[in-house]
Amino acid sequence: MKLENTQVQMRKGILEFCILEIIARGEAYASDMLEELTSARMIVVEGTLYPLLTRLKNAGLLDYVWKESTSGPPRKYYTLTTDGRQFLEELRDTWEEMATSVGIIRKGRPGPPAS
Repeated sequence: MKLENTQVQMRKGILEFCILEIIARGEAYASDMLEELTSARMIVVEGTLYPLLTRLKNAGLLDYVWKESTSGPPRKYYTLTTDGRQFLEELRDTWEEMATSVGIIRKGRPGPPAS
């Protein structure tokens, strides 16, 4: 088993969450998202980002507007829909639960019994 494959799968699993977090702060342009993800050491390429944005849009979680650019063609800026904000809130809850669970496991402490 290659470490690289597991790392890629872990990144893919949280990429959607990270993209929604970026867009939640305000209108976001895809290139700016790529730059922020890369600076946070989330290695993402356009070929991964654009299909994911399309899928999120088709699911009703994102919307976009075209805006004129001073340096080229119009740009597509993404925003969260009401459903997208609710979805992100639920992902945040899931993230907190998972982070807590992983922390417990890594420290070797038993958690409360399952209900």
